[in-house]
Amino acid sequence: MRIAISGSHSLGKSTIVNDWIAHCPSFKREEEPFRVLGLYGPYEILFRDASTKLHNGIQLYYNISRIHRYSKFADDVIFDRGPIDYLAYSQYTANKGTTDIDNAFVESMVPAVRESLDHLDLLAFVPKCDEWPVEMEDDGIRPADTAYRDEVDAIFKQIYREDRYKVMPQENRPHVVELSGSRQQRVDQLKAGIAHVNSTRNPADR
Repeated sequence: MRIAISGSHSLGKSTIVNDWIAHCPSFKREEEPFRVLGLYGPYEILFRDASTKLHNGIQLYYNISRIHRYSKFADDVIFDRGPIDYLAYSQYTANKGTTDIDNAFVESMVPAVRESLDHLDLLAFVPKCDEWPVEMEDDGIRPADTAYRDEVDAIFKQIYREDRYKVMPQENRPHVVELSGSRQQRVDQLKAGIAHVNSTRNPADR
């Protein structure tokens, strides 16, 4: 089962990944590209209206390259972020018009994102939810800026709920679930999503 957790920052995605690994330790965790390439790696990756084509492009293609390592439904892996995330963040920066990222660059990312999604079985979107607010954590890494988080969240909702970019593949599209509520509720929603995928999967592919 190949799962990606997707959504704006500081909404509990990494917590969901941690909770899932605790629940199912047989799953492999694929770390967020920023942490691999920027925080622990050789690149300086900037956020918000300072992101560039290089910053977002290397994260996207690293993410896609890792997804392609898992070619079988039987590969149990959970990704902290998916390819759609870099569309949303790039669109935010394109809207600001402050760097080399523009609408044309965002559109150029869509085919690669679409092609990669057929290698995932489940996409779990974590939206901002007023019923279960998540405090903005100043972790010294990302900007502690609620407006930034909210604007990116709005773009994510357009992608997942309104089919912006029409990014989902026509065949072998991943099942999409939204995760909200308490930590246990989110784990339970993830389990339900997996059960749905298993119920619709060709037994020969399991």
